[in-house]
Amino acid sequence: MTEVIDTIGRQGTDQDSTWTKCPSCAEYQYKPQLERNLRVCTRCGHHLRIDVHRRLALLLDENSWTPGGYDDIETRDVLGFRDHKSYRQRLEQARAKTGAHDAAVFGVGTVDGRELVVAAMEFGFMGGSMGSAVGEVVTRAAEHALAHRLPLLLCCASGGARMQEGSLSLMQMAKTSQAIARLHEAGLLVVCLLTDPTFGGVTASFAMLGDVLVAEPGALIGFAGPGVISQTIGEDLPPGFQTAEFLLAHGLIDAVVPRAQLRTQLAKVLVAHAPDAPLGPVLPPVAVTDPALVSPRAAGTVVKIARDQARPTTLSFAAVAFDTFAELRGDRMFADSSALVGGLATLGGRAVMLIGHEKGSDTRESIARNFGMPEPEGYRKALRLMRHAAKFGLPIVTLIDTPGAYPGVGAEERGQAGAIARAIMESSRLGVPIVTVVTGEGGSGGALALGVADIVLMFENAYYSVISPEGCAAILWGDRAAATTAAEALKLTAADLLSLGVVDGVIPEDAEGGPDIVRMAGDLRAALSNALTALSTVPGPDLIEARYRKFRKFGS
Repeated sequence: MTEVIDTIGRQGTDQDSTWTKCPSCAEYQYKPQLERNLRVCTRCGHHLRIDVHRRLALLLDENSWTPGGYDDIETRDVLGFRDHKSYRQRLEQARAKTGAHDAAVFGVGTVDGRELVVAAMEFGFMGGSMGSAVGEVVTRAAEHALAHRLPLLLCCASGGARMQEGSLSLMQMAKTSQAIARLHEAGLLVVCLLTDPTFGGVTASFAMLGDVLVAEPGALIGFAGPGVISQTIGEDLPPGFQTAEFLLAHGLIDAVVPRAQLRTQLAKVLVAHAPDAPLGPVLPPVAVTDPALVSPRAAGTVVKIARDQARPTTLSFAAVAFDTFAELRGDRMFADSSALVGGLATLGGRAVMLIGHEKGSDTRESIARNFGMPEPEGYRKALRLMRHAAKFGLPIVTLIDTPGAYPGVGAEERGQAGAIARAIMESSRLGVPIVTVVTGEGGSGGALALGVADIVLMFENAYYSVISPEGCAAILWGDRAAATTAAEALKLTAADLLSLGVVDGVIPEDAEGGPDIVRMAGDLRAALSNALTALSTVPGPDLIEARYRKFRKFGS
């Protein structure tokens, strides 16, 4: 796993080379330019490895780093291990090469003025392998974060456990994992930055236990290395296997972020978890709560408008109605559903977790996003983000716009119904405010999985129904052409649903006008701001009890 860098001098002989070859594209890079570009290849974008000092300088405010207490940590050769070199010799060589005492450091710094604890690994020291000293550094960092109630950032770069320390190295996996568990129990933020490479016992312990997992582009990340896998089972590995992008596609990490953007991304995450931001001004009420003030509209026309491809999507609203948005991806189990998006957002100074269906803005994107019909992974991602919000006391905002959950064979095989059921059940018991807005289609249980909320709103040209009008017509009329008749019978319009008590308010829209993203986003922002303000002083247990009573009344 060691980095291979070939160099040439000014005439090919100078030992103080000013050129280096990219290990990915083999393009020669002028070293000063490469350093200015944060050691990212200017031709192919490959992220060359950087040492721990550069890593800290890249992420933290200037002169903010204060090393933690780890000078007393000794790396001991308790096994007297020797292959063709003694363990002691290897340690001495690593120290001479890197100037580091071992493969990890920890301390306190700031990012945009926000204090946090950082533990960072040095791959140049014996491949960043985790022995007792590294485990102790990471554990002390977690303990310091717990004692001072600070976020913890773990910068990971490792080939795995340190074999020269035998089972004592293995025990570091449990030691560090339980230290991270205490931070989770205390409601403290843990962010893991995965860099090239992160493997073995480090990946199977603290590196994958963060609330937010971010990786650099192209970083190799996994448990068993690709060489071990191919030699052990003799299987050809797919292209891009175990890269950061591979993990992102399989729902295992939240984001792949270029090195130049890491500091900004980290700042966004820290701000979204800081409850001390000043709130913006109170906005005038927008949502109509009196059914008499909502004029009836033809159900068939409403369904057509709600399905208009030009209608704003969740990502459109995230960009226009919210101040900031940092998407978090994946169910951490199998995949990332592009039909359902979510992440950390701010609205008038208030940090929230935004979750919503995503149809895409054109035909190609709609196909890629499955026309807003999530698979089980989408609902598992939504539930993961809801749990995240509950841990940090963040209000949850959900935007509903889906024909329904994806009705495919694979979705059934992977537990579609169970994923929806658990999202409905667990969201009903979260002690944080939840506000739902139906922005377009509200189809069946696939919509309700995001709809168990304290306040449920909908746009005037949206609809919410137990089944699509076409499906209802096919089953009860025996003819899908009767969809307009079925739509009227289902009472699925905003006026109908407000009268039935299914929704608590309606955000007005023009009856025939096309979707206006600026106006809709402004009205959404105002409606959400007022709803969240109304819920902000209600204790968690009271929210849960009121939510129970809200849905208990239907049909009683």
